[in-house]
Amino acid sequence: MGSKQAPSIQVKNLTFAFPDGTTGLQNINLDLPGGSRTLLIGANGAGKTTLLRLLSGKRMSPSGTVSIAGIDPFTTGLEGVTYLGLEWVLNPIVRSDIAVPELLKSVGGDHYPERRDELVRILDVDLSWHLHAVSDGERRRVQLCMGLLRPWTVLLLDEITVDLDLLSRHNFLAFLKQETESRDCTIVYATHILDNLAAWPSHLVHMSLGKVKKWGEIDSFEVPETDGGAEGNSRLGQLVLKWLKEDLKERGPRNGHGFEGRAYQHLTEVKGGYGFESKK
Repeated sequence: MGSKQAPSIQVKNLTFAFPDGTTGLQNINLDLPGGSRTLLIGANGAGKTTLLRLLSGKRMSPSGTVSIAGIDPFTTGLEGVTYLGLEWVLNPIVRSDIAVPELLKSVGGDHYPERRDELVRILDVDLSWHLHAVSDGERRRVQLCMGLLRPWTVLLLDEITVDLDLLSRHNFLAFLKQETESRDCTIVYATHILDNLAAWPSHLVHMSLGKVKKWGEIDSFEVPETDGGAEGNSRLGQLVLKWLKEDLKERGPRNGHGFEGRAYQHLTEVKGGYGFESKK
């Protein structure tokens, strides 16, 4: 765990609506300590992306509802808060004929050579790659190298490991765990891929229909002891599968809810969120 200087994340009575009036989040309350590694769990459309974008300051939250290390991330534009989401792949530059070393240099690779080289090794990136000629998984590894090059203090990840193979994902998550254990930093990670993750998080947050249903330290939840059984599910996967079945029973058919899939609508710009970004 990180030291007491690692930034905490507080959310108080956060309710958020999209510009068209559609409800996104309802009365969210969280208090995630500095140095924590939080898994954000929920079905598609639960509100995970919307919450992460509010925490990162990429959307404006109501005054007094979101605090990172005691500061509003939207109004202050905190340095060291890094958000990595799936919209990065929408940027046409990441599919152009551009070499990996050039991209890494553009985000400060020459200023952090040891960190750059470690990430290249961990994510198994080939420096001879050109982005127009690689797979989505290889392109994703480059994004992670770029996003983590600078020593962030808060890392917000939105389904960012979906394209990685098993070994790359394992090495990447081991690197993140070591980061929180060796320096002052905090992570919130939204994912549907739960294999081999039971020992990774310090906290779980379960969202459904724009609300937080439950949250707390991982030890406060009864994670089943299982060898996977016939379905081959991981321990954490068994717990989350139970939650999602309960959510579906409570929610019923999606028709009529209306707010799923709106997190990336109404965006005025698309940017990868590599941290240290200034607000205009």
